Amino acid sequence: MDSAPAVEALRFRRMPLLVAALCFALGDILSRSGHAPVLLAGSTALLLLLAVLSQWRARRIAIVPALTLWIVAGCWCAQIQPAIPPQTALIPYADGLSRIVRGRVVRVRLLHETQQNEAAPQQPQEPWRMEPGAWETDNEHPLESVDLDVQAIEDVTPDTSTMRPLQGGVRVTITGNAPVLDCGDVLELPLRLRVPDTYRDPGAWSHAAALLNEGIAVQSSVKAARVRKTGAAIRDWRCRLYAAQSWAASRIDTLVHSRANRLLPAAAHLSAEDAAILSAMLFGDRGRLSQTLRAGFERTGTFHLFVVSGLHIVLLSGALFWALRKLRTPEGIAVATTIVAATGYALLTGFGVPVQRALGMTAVYLLARWLARESGALNALGVAGLAVLVFDPRALFEAGFQMTFLVILAIAGLALPLSDRLLHSWKRATHNLWLVRLDAFLPPRVAQLRVRLRMFGLVFAQLLGKGARDLPLWLLLAVTWACEAFLIGVVVELCMVLPMAVYFHRATLLALPLNLISVPLITVLICVAVLTFCLALLNSWLAMIPGAPTALLLHTVRALVEHLGHIALADLRVPMPAPAAIALACAALVFCCWALRARQRRWHWIGVAAMAVIPLAVLLPEPPLLHRGLLEVTALDVGQGDSLLVISPEGRTLLVDAGGPVGQQVPSPDRWDVGEEVVAPYLWSRRIRRLDAVLLTHAHSDHMGGMPAVLRELRPRELWLSVQPGKSPGLHALLEEAQELGVTIRWFRAGYAFPWGGLHASVLAPEASYENPHEAVNNDSLVMRLDFNKASVLLEGDAEAPSEAAMVEHGRVAPATLLKVGHHGSNTSTTPEFLAAVAPREAVISVGRYNTFGHPRFEVLGRLEAAHVKTFRTDREGAETFLLTSEGGISAGTAASH
Repeated sequence: MDSAPAVEALRFRRMPLLVAALCFALGDILSRSGHAPVLLAGSTALLLLLAVLSQWRARRIAIVPALTLWIVAGCWCAQIQPAIPPQTALIPYADGLSRIVRGRVVRVRLLHETQQNEAAPQQPQEPWRMEPGAWETDNEHPLESVDLDVQAIEDVTPDTSTMRPLQGGVRVTITGNAPVLDCGDVLELPLRLRVPDTYRDPGAWSHAAALLNEGIAVQSSVKAARVRKTGAAIRDWRCRLYAAQSWAASRIDTLVHSRANRLLPAAAHLSAEDAAILSAMLFGDRGRLSQTLRAGFERTGTFHLFVVSGLHIVLLSGALFWALRKLRTPEGIAVATTIVAATGYALLTGFGVPVQRALGMTAVYLLARWLARESGALNALGVAGLAVLVFDPRALFEAGFQMTFLVILAIAGLALPLSDRLLHSWKRATHNLWLVRLDAFLPPRVAQLRVRLRMFGLVFAQLLGKGARDLPLWLLLAVTWACEAFLIGVVVELCMVLPMAVYFHRATLLALPLNLISVPLITVLICVAVLTFCLALLNSWLAMIPGAPTALLLHTVRALVEHLGHIALADLRVPMPAPAAIALACAALVFCCWALRARQRRWHWIGVAAMAVIPLAVLLPEPPLLHRGLLEVTALDVGQGDSLLVISPEGRTLLVDAGGPVGQQVPSPDRWDVGEEVVAPYLWSRRIRRLDAVLLTHAHSDHMGGMPAVLRELRPRELWLSVQPGKSPGLHALLEEAQELGVTIRWFRAGYAFPWGGLHASVLAPEASYENPHEAVNNDSLVMRLDFNKASVLLEGDAEAPSEAAMVEHGRVAPATLLKVGHHGSNTSTTPEFLAAVAPREAVISVGRYNTFGHPRFEVLGRLEAAHVKTFRTDREGAETFLLTSEGGISAGTAASH
């Protein structure tokens, strides 16, 4: 490394506000652990006294109480921050009754068709994407999603119905020929309200919590013909923002359908899917991005490049600020112009929370560098982070803030000092190259490099003309910029391994090369796309001048992503890192920041080597969280569906079913996937990387819907099945995918028994002679019993009375310790004869909250109670875990408690 780099040691006085921000964040974390406001008040007074005394008596120790005061300040801000409104007023009205709701429109989203089904012709044409648990009230295509700010709701009694003033948020899916609705319109419409599904499983993403953050408490759907406008429209600033966003996106659509665009060749032609990407990239309209397109970007770690995010604000602000400074604009004017332009662009994108945060951090960062430029990038980062956390302490626990902060810290704390040490001599050599007298004031190595550059420049000038004199200089600058970009990319990707594993369970090995290629292309693409949009406001023919390069760049980047995304190593799914691994990675990051800025050369190399600890700590396999020597059965909360995890005493894993949407034979690739979003995250939270086997009881969507995702993400060794119905395209597709993934397929019928992982498994149904040439039915269910010495589990699937009667008749049913109740507690299962034969001590019912089937039926609950069976339900406590001992003992509790 160069002997005289311009890298200062990491000292407190160079970054006091970064340390203050970190202390403030620590206080924010501590406040979540139950600190009482009284204790905070006492601590504040005590620490204030210590700070004053230490400043008076011993300044050297004044830093301790001062930083502790920042910790207390973080606690205070977190304590006094208003809680998110619980939105409970509408919950009692989600009772299945149709009620008139009056409310003001606050957001309208068009539900656009997608093109995924072209790749899956065997699937029914359902091109729209529904949210998890949404109801489909008719066969008409949903066209709009409308958010209403409720003003009044019909209060229905046996004798009267009156409109009762009420406040809350509801998201309505409108089907049929949707009317023209705008933000601010007041509507009256009949709705059956329902509470969004909440999957209470460790590691699962909460859709209900996400909606609550948007002010939505309940959901519903309605036909367009029943929507009625009433009253005068009330338009506020949010409506104007949404209108601007929708208007901007519509201009892209108009350009795509213009004659000027249609006349271009395919490579330079903007398609409807290109318009969806541009709308997401420029204006934040993600509703038109298909799930398949999203998955391709997510697999390669490039999704953030194709949607409006903090990266786009940073790229545009950085490009504009750099251009203004190159034009010799005074720094203060350049900062002000950049902030104003970035704010205007942020407003045009809808001004979402991530954009607001990125804009705030960018503005604070630029102002801090301008007003106190000698304090450095790390101190400016501290100012920006502190500003965000003071106004919104909850932001500390959001993935967006953490990833933004980590990226900037990686660049400012690791990449820049490393770049300065490695490329310092090259940078100094290129400064005023032809000013020869500067050589005397530079180190010998730098002066020698300058002499060589000038010598090569003169040779090129003689061979190619005077204009080629600076060619060696530009080549060295290009190499320097490329090396710097590569260095920054490597450092950022090494640090981003941590949040990618924690929040997305991904290790995107191709993210580095793809981002190195894509980020420069995306930067240029954004610039020409903005120019295309601006010219489209004037004339479509004029807009196609930059529109053609926009299409070419977009197709190039998409082709790279699509081709590389199919490589197996492009996207590795990883379990949740252990707390110790996360702490080690964070400690390694802090150590590297210090070591790369240390004065002794040996610490520089140690810091470079220690950077490898960050990804290694996160990605190195750790043993799964198991209960060795016990038989574990966990009934996951997958709504109105089934999914159970069985772990044998020897640690072998079996997943029985994987949940899915109710009533759909073939899950669409554009639907919300319970296997991807609920089942797999729970398994990863247990640090399970691969399953030994998966068992599909029968080919109904509420059991099979999440199975394709489980096959892809958990790569089970075996797939256990019983009956293949004659008409089940979904099961046929699942079998084909299993064969492509190399999964061994095993077929079972009643009477088959085998040892498995310290257990004895026996199949009770269906009979060997049973066939089903039609669509899948509940009596196709594979019923299996698992014996662990004196303890046993009976997994019934959705088997109904005929199947239960056959099992009893053939004498296959014996008393069991635990019964998984059949068909979600329906009265068509768990007959008195079958229950008497099983005689379970405990039972579990997998059922969805607020389901429309009336499950579990009171008759079944009554029979279980009469038989003195202790019954557990996933709709009440979420995932339930049962631990069985070889002596027949059983303990139960929520999955979180275990």
